[in-house]
Parts: sequence; structure tokens; C-alpha cells
Amino acid sequence: MATVSTDLNYLQGKKGLFSWIFSVDHKRIGLLYLYALITFFLVGVTLGILMRLELLNPGKDLLEAQTYNQIFTLHGVIMIFLFIIPSIPAVFGNFFLPIMLGTDDVSFPRLNLLSWWIYIIGAIMALSTLIFGDGPADTGWTFYAPYSVKTGTNVTMSVLAAFVLGFSSILTGLNFIVTIHRLRTPGMTFLKMPLFAWALYATSWIQLLATPIIGITLMMIVAERFFGVGLFDPSIGGDPILYQHLFWIYSHPAVYIMALPAFGIISELLPTFARRTIFGYKAIAFSSLAIAFVGYFIWGHHMFTSGMSGTGRFIFSILTFLVAIPTAIKVFNWVATLYKGSIHVHTPLLYALAFIFQFMIGGFTGLLLGALATDIHLHDTYFVVGHFHYVMFGGTGFAFFGALHYWFPKIWGKMYNAKVANTAFTLLFIGFNTLYFPMLIAGLMGMPRRYYDYLPEFHLPNMISTFGSWILAVGLILMLGNLIYAYFKSKEKPGRNPWGGITLEWQTQSPPPVQNFDRMPELPKNGPYDFEHKPTIKE
Repeated sequence: MATVSTDLNYLQGKKGLFSWIFSVDHKRIGLLYLYALITFFLVGVTLGILMRLELLNPGKDLLEAQTYNQIFTLHGVIMIFLFIIPSIPAVFGNFFLPIMLGTDDVSFPRLNLLSWWIYIIGAIMALSTLIFGDGPADTGWTFYAPYSVKTGTNVTMSVLAAFVLGFSSILTGLNFIVTIHRLRTPGMTFLKMPLFAWALYATSWIQLLATPIIGITLMMIVAERFFGVGLFDPSIGGDPILYQHLFWIYSHPAVYIMALPAFGIISELLPTFARRTIFGYKAIAFSSLAIAFVGYFIWGHHMFTSGMSGTGRFIFSILTFLVAIPTAIKVFNWVATLYKGSIHVHTPLLYALAFIFQFMIGGFTGLLLGALATDIHLHDTYFVVGHFHYVMFGGTGFAFFGALHYWFPKIWGKMYNAKVANTAFTLLFIGFNTLYFPMLIAGLMGMPRRYYDYLPEFHLPNMISTFGSWILAVGLILMLGNLIYAYFKSKEKPGRNPWGGITLEWQTQSPPPVQNFDRMPELPKNGPYDFEHKPTIKE
């Protein structure tokens, strides 16, 4: 690793658009992902608010039925494939993994840049369905056959977009695996890596091994639409249940592509703001690998009502409950880390605590869907929508925002207004739970999901949900506005280590130099969270 002192940080190098979009600096690539992700996220949020406005009252308020179906499909595609799946690995993994490992860059910098370009191409393809063909797909983000091979909407372009985005995910996972194996700084063994690196390691293996399955499956839809080969259409000898198996063999591991990096973020935030070593380091590290491994074998719980043998349902249900064990190990160790810690309450910690609360609701509601008896009633109701958003947005989304506030001073060398950040968090927390908890109630009442209209008895929970979406939107605007204002106007310099963190990124200057370090980083004596033997960090 190069340790030559430099006065230039990565933002002060070459200027201009081309110096960014053709840069092989992992830090600049991380920011390219961040700016793109936030843009697509805001598009997805806008579509979600349009859906909630339509569902404010029974009957037509704003959208036609066909338009509603297309909007919720595009909302799902954007939020899943363009935001949640790439979010934490592509942004914070790219930016901080090499620094946390004490090295200059990822193993394959040019491949890293290629993965961003592929991501942008896939995103453009997905959004192009708005203007090309017969409009966006109306199948839902799962593209369930046989409807996806029969509808006249632009399913082909949407499917090809998801296929292209899969290559970006595979290349990123490959890059991280090789980087972790080959480029750790001398003295950093696997059991001295930060837990964020462990989470990215487990995630990368899922990206590498599971993503090709969805790629092949999506190409089968394209082949069916163009050539009528009879893979999924039962009228010509196909099997629609086969599509569900192939789709969920990838898409349930994909849930952990979304969740595992968030677990890694929480494992960084809690010891920093509790000022003590993480409780159960090895248990948290190995539980990430356990989640990644078991996650491959539980896809069938999405299909309990599709037609499956009793033995198959029983086995998939048992495995679904089994994956809760390593997840519970993490939660218990996080809470134990806070116990008797010297807790410093800052905005990133608030997001971490909200993550634990909301992810637990998502987890417990998931167990209800994994149980055979209750799933019969709850399958394809709004209970599933509420559960999914508690896990993905209440979990991964809040972890993403927590990481953004945690590493903001390190990335840009500026500090945001903490009071405004805390106010925005409060609005987000209230808005999120007001939006999604009534969906759980509506689902228990029997309201089906993906419906353009609903019966009058479901009016109250839908009305409350729509009000919650407005609060959530205000919180998002305030949060992003505060960070953007800090970027352009803040004159407060945070220094190297504003939070008192102990992992290696806090030993370099803010923003980091082009080569990541202006001096040789010093490893903590007894692992990455050894606050008793914390290295002396001088400005």
C-alpha cells in the first residue's frame, strides 16, 4: 500500500464531468453510485406517493387502473433493482471497504468503473419504458408468468434492464471478494476485519452465486415472448410454477443482499456510539455467513399457496424459521453492546435504534408468513406489503440513512446541522410507521395487495397510510435538504474522527487523500473494536 503523504484529497484531483465518470478511484465511483441512487430513489418515492394518493379513498381518485398497475411495477423495479440491492455495497462498500482494510483501492478498479456504467445503462433501460413501447410493464416487479409473457406492455425492456443490472451486481460482488482476500493491510486477519467488511463478504457471495439464476430466468421470459417456446405459458405446454421457483431461488437470497450490508452498518454504528467493543464479534461475523448460506434454501415459503406437497411446505417452513436464528444472534449482540456502554446519542445512532425496532417488526411478521397456517390467510394481502417494507425500508433504508449521516463528515469533510438532522429523523420515523403499520392491519382484515381499488371497510387504514406518506415525504425532503445545504454551505470542519470511531477510516484525513492514507494506519491491538487500546489519532 502506498503511504506517501499528499496534500490532495480525492475531491481536489482532476475536475470536470469526464474526470468523474471515467475515474477508477473507488471513492469517486462510490459517490457516482450515491448520486444516481438518490435520484432513482426520489423517482421511486414520487411513484409511491402517487399510489398512496390513489388509495386515499375507495374508487378512482387520480389514476386509471392500468396506469396504477404500471406505476406500482415501475416503483418496485426502481426501488428493488436500482436502490435497495445496490445501495449500501455500491456506495459505502465501494467508498469505505478499501479504507477499512487499509489499502489503496479495490482489486479491479476498471471493473469497478465498468460495474457503474452497466448500472447506469440498466437504469436508463428501465426508465425508458416510460416513453418507449406501450408503457411500463404492469406485471409487478416479480414479472410473474404467464401474464408477463402475454401482456402488451413493455415487459421485454423492463426484463432486459433487470438482466443488465444483474451484471453490475455480479462484478461488484467479485471485486469485493477478491479485495477482502488479497488486499487486507499486513496484520489484519479475517478475525480482525471490521464487521461491515464481513457483511459485504457474505453479501458478495450471494451476488456472485445467486444473480446468474435470475438472469437466466429473465432471458427465458424474453424467449417466451419472442419465440413462444412454451417455458411458462400453460396453454402451450409451459409451467408457470417453474417460473416462481426460478424467480424466488434468486429473489429470496436477494433479500439478504439487501439486508446483510445493513447489518454490517449497524455493527459499526453501535460500538462507536456506545464507546465499547462489539459484544460477540465472532458470533456476528459468522452469523452473516450463516444467513447467506441458509438463505439459499428457503425460497419455497413464497409459494405455500401455489401448489406444493405437504412435505415440501413443512421443510420450507422449518428452514424459514431456522434463518431467524443467526438474525436473532445479531440483534441480541447489538443490544448487549449497548448495555452499560457510554452511549453518545447522535443522529446515526438514532437511525441504528430505529433499524433494530423496525427490522424486528419486519422479522416477526415474516415468521407469520413462514408459518403454514397463518400464511394461507395472509398470503397476497397488504400484510405482505407492510412486512416487506418494514424489512427493506424500515431496515435497509434506515441503515442507509444512518450510514450517510455517520460517514458524511468523512466523505466530504463537512458537518451537517445535528438539530435539523434529528428533526428529519423524527419525521421519518413517525411517517414510516404511520404509513406501513396500517398496512399490516389492513392485511389482517383481508385486504388483497396490488389492487387499484378496495372495499369501504378498508378505508380507514388506507387513509392513515396516505397521511403517513406525506409525513415521510417531508422528513425525506428535510433530511436531504440538510445534507445538501451542509455540502455547499457548511464551514464546520469535523476533523479526522468526529465520532470517536476506531476503525481505520477514522485515522485518515477528511476527505481522504487520493491514495486513502497520509500515514501508515495503526491497527487496534485486540481487534477492530478495541477501545481500551485505541490508536492515538492526531490531526
